[in-house]
Amino acid sequence: MRKISDTIPRLAAFRAGPGFQTNGQGRDRLSDLGDFGSNQGALRARSYVPDDLPQAAPLVVVLHGCTQTAAGYDHGSGWSQLADQEGFALLFPEQQRANNPNLCFNWFVPSDTKRNGGEALSIRQMIEAVVVEYGLDRGRIFITGLSAGGAMTSVMLACYPEVFAGGAIIAGLPYGIAKTIPEAFDRMRGHGMPSERQLQKALRDASPHQGPWPSISVWHGSADQTVASSNAGAIVAQWRAIHGLDVRSTRSEKVDGQSRYVWCNAKGQELIEDYRIAGMGHGTPLDTAGDAALGVGSPFMLDIGISSTRHIARFWGVAKPFVERDAKVKPARANSEAPGASFARAFSMPKVGVPNVPRSAKRANFPPSQKPNSAAGIRKVIEEALRSAGLMH
Repeated sequence: MRKISDTIPRLAAFRAGPGFQTNGQGRDRLSDLGDFGSNQGALRARSYVPDDLPQAAPLVVVLHGCTQTAAGYDHGSGWSQLADQEGFALLFPEQQRANNPNLCFNWFVPSDTKRNGGEALSIRQMIEAVVVEYGLDRGRIFITGLSAGGAMTSVMLACYPEVFAGGAIIAGLPYGIAKTIPEAFDRMRGHGMPSERQLQKALRDASPHQGPWPSISVWHGSADQTVASSNAGAIVAQWRAIHGLDVRSTRSEKVDGQSRYVWCNAKGQELIEDYRIAGMGHGTPLDTAGDAALGVGSPFMLDIGISSTRHIARFWGVAKPFVERDAKVKPARANSEAPGASFARAFSMPKVGVPNVPRSAKRANFPPSQKPNSAAGIRKVIEEALRSAGLMH
């Protein structure tokens, strides 16, 4: 039997079909960034810069999920496609197997999740290097990530809020909720969550910053069985107080058939948005059809008819509105209650067995489970390893 770190991407490729490449997980459009500092976290730095990049362009930092590579996540999500269309630079920090055998960012390891230390410091150093090299706009730096990359996005937004104008967390977790492997497992399942006050204190204590604070975009599938969707409510709760926002959302609306909840400040500026994708499992939501198509469906990259990449970029103001998609936005309802406005309700577990709704039944979706039974067959062992991938440091 192959080592599990080798078997996981092979099984993912098998389930995705012949079009998926384990070698880089798709087309590689990225370049390696040279020396960028002490690199305490021992991460690899990759970037994409369009040929005709305008002066003082924005920067988007993208963090891949477990078992993924930077190039694979770019290929699936379509971020470099959008960068070509809209004129911004991209930075892709990449995890190394020496740090984590399943290529997960170590979002639950204290030495990697503090200001000026470990992986968090390495990502901060990469950002500084690429901003200086290409003369990018320091006022328009954004960060996004999936799963472990989403949790690491929470880390970066908490530890370096002065660096970012906005962040987007996809199927991720709040900052500061786990410091050990058992805690990480529990939080992924939605168990043992800190109180709202504890979440907000962790965020405030992560840096000496006093504001202004980055805007936050949250995306989560209602049927995610790898990271419980209650984590989305916890992220919103963690950031709501620091922005001085009410528990109840300012308004709600339907976008491409999905629920979007928005919190605005007194000036009407959108500071937090929360997308709940009905029936979707664990992954990044994509729309790969039509004129606005971006990305390619593959494991954890779920083609369900809404492009998180495009909508996140629009929320940040680095992509223009798309008229055809705008026509599919239903009128908003003012002062509607977001899922889990009550903190107790926010941490309810998703229903077990709710199917995913990608366009094709061939799309891979890997639910979570407990530790594999020793009597299980090889296939079950491998699948169980997939479900818990990324929590072995």
